[in-house]
Parts: sequence; structure tokens; C-alpha cells
Amino acid sequence: MKRLHVSVSVPEMGPSVDFYSTLFGQEPSVLKDDYAKWMLDDPRVNFVIEQRGNALGVDHMGIQVEDPEELTEIAERLRAAEQPLQDQPHAVCCYAKSDKAWSRDPQGLSWETFYTFGESTVYGDDTRTAAEGAEATNAACCEPKSETRCC
Repeated sequence: MKRLHVSVSVPEMGPSVDFYSTLFGQEPSVLKDDYAKWMLDDPRVNFVIEQRGNALGVDHMGIQVEDPEELTEIAERLRAAEQPLQDQPHAVCCYAKSDKAWSRDPQGLSWETFYTFGESTVYGDDTRTAAEGAEATNAACCEPKSETRCC
């Protein structure tokens, strides 16, 4: 079963953790100094807030899957949408180890699909090269960055 993923950049963790914990009626399942995650079953959402210096507000959307076959299925759907797609196997991001695929919708909103297979003690330490020949970056752990609006 798939789960919607929403990542929001916030200016301060404390007030945001308090707000979302109250809204969702539960404490985060993961809480770090710069990151909090709620794994909600009603609605079925992986909701994340991060204080990482990104623009405030919705950072990206995604679909979390439960097995590699579902990841392949969603990645193929993204390819069929005729938007550039970047596979990102063995990523260390958001205190987790995952296989991912990234794309952007026609408006430029980043979409991530991912299968998580382990935990990490660090937010992320991987460097990736974006599609279309953009330079490698580790400024933001999760999303491969590109000036060409491609993933």
C-alpha cells in the first residue's frame, strides 16, 4: 500500500512540532533537531518538517512505497508522464536509507517516490548529480538540484 509524502520547510522546529503534533493528535515518530516525521494512518501520509535552510513552505511531494516493485511501478508512471526522471538508488537522506526516483510536475514541483529499507544516524551524506549535466550538490540531501528545472 502506498503512502502520500509531504515535506515542508519550517523556520523553527519547536513551534512547528507543537502545531503538527496537536493537529495530528500524536507526537512525531522521528524527532531530530532539524527534522520531524509523522507516519499517519488516517489519512495515510508520511508528513515531514525540516529546518534545513530551504525556502519555507511545501518543499516537495512524494509517494512512499512498501517494496521495490511498487517503486518501479511509480517510476514507470513518472516516465510515462514525459517528465525527466532521475533514479537515486541507495540514498542516505532524512535519517533513512532508501531507493528513490525524482521528477517534477509541469509547474516545477518536485515529486519523489521512494522505498525505505533502513535507518541512518545522519540526515544525509550522499552527493548526487542532477540530470541534464548539472553539477553535483550536497546542499540539500533529498532532492537532486538542477537549474534546468529537471530532476
